[in-house]
Amino acid sequence: MTDNVKNVLHTGISVYHMEESVEWYRKNLGFEVVKDDGYCPPLSAKIVFMEKDGYQLELFEYDEPKEIPKDRLTPNTDLQTVGTKHVAFATDDMDALKAGFIENGVDIAHEVRMGEDAVMFIRDCNGVLIEFIQQK
Repeated sequence: MTDNVKNVLHTGISVYHMEESVEWYRKNLGFEVVKDDGYCPPLSAKIVFMEKDGYQLELFEYDEPKEIPKDRLTPNTDLQTVGTKHVAFATDDMDALKAGFIENGVDIAHEVRMGEDAVMFIRDCNGVLIEFIQQK
């Protein structure tokens, strides 16, 4: 059975405003649009795929998006809620990454050291949590 599971294809993220979100992921994380499916009537949503280094995000903008529950906006509280949590990226320079985020006005949600590793959570322009880890 496990021989049939292959590589990761993408992570899906629902957003409030597609154009703002595409620009946010381009400017702050270096993702570029690789496919714009436009409006998908069966879903009542716009769909755009973005990619960086072979990894894709699938962004959905629904006609009537539901607001993120407040307990999903804080990393430690969100981790207690059953379900998929966040996407995590590696960095080799947390200080430079943080400085760039501050310069761009990115919402830094949480910073912590886990042993020798530096960990930082940010929120995208929709409030979605994203994690960054610098391992020693």
